[in-house]
Amino acid sequence: MMSRLLPHPFFSLTLTVVWLMLVNKVTVGNVLLGGFFGVVVPMITAPYWPGRPTVRKPVHVAGYMAIVLWDIVVANFQVAAIILFKRNKTIHSQWVEVPLDITSPEAITILAGTITMTPGTVSAMLSADSASILVHCLHTDDPEAVRDQIKHRYERRLKEIFP
Repeated sequence: MMSRLLPHPFFSLTLTVVWLMLVNKVTVGNVLLGGFFGVVVPMITAPYWPGRPTVRKPVHVAGYMAIVLWDIVVANFQVAAIILFKRNKTIHSQWVEVPLDITSPEAITILAGTITMTPGTVSAMLSADSASILVHCLHTDDPEAVRDQIKHRYERRLKEIFP
């Protein structure tokens, strides 16, 4: 009964909190309406969710998010420096193929999103067998270092989080 009413409890809680942030006012009516959305939307969309992703170490998710946020801040300054000081003459854009050890679709999606959210890199394509991802890097002289950094900073942590 409870799993039918709240098929995705974290999603329900997230919807309620996002609703309260959007209306920017915590009142009884807004909490009730946010709670209503938090219950109804997951119930309606539950048939379209093939399965819940299993998270092996949920505590590591916060660490992963902190690393990604830090990398986004640092990359913003790096990209600004490239644009302001390097000019077009010395920018070396590269395509980097990153072989993947992770197999979970959720982990691959999070990795691709992380790469794209980090300024200066864009995940362009996933291979048909999901064995590698093609990444465009705004400026690098060492594509292997970019590949190793992605595998070490992101993929290694995602392997710990997802089975």
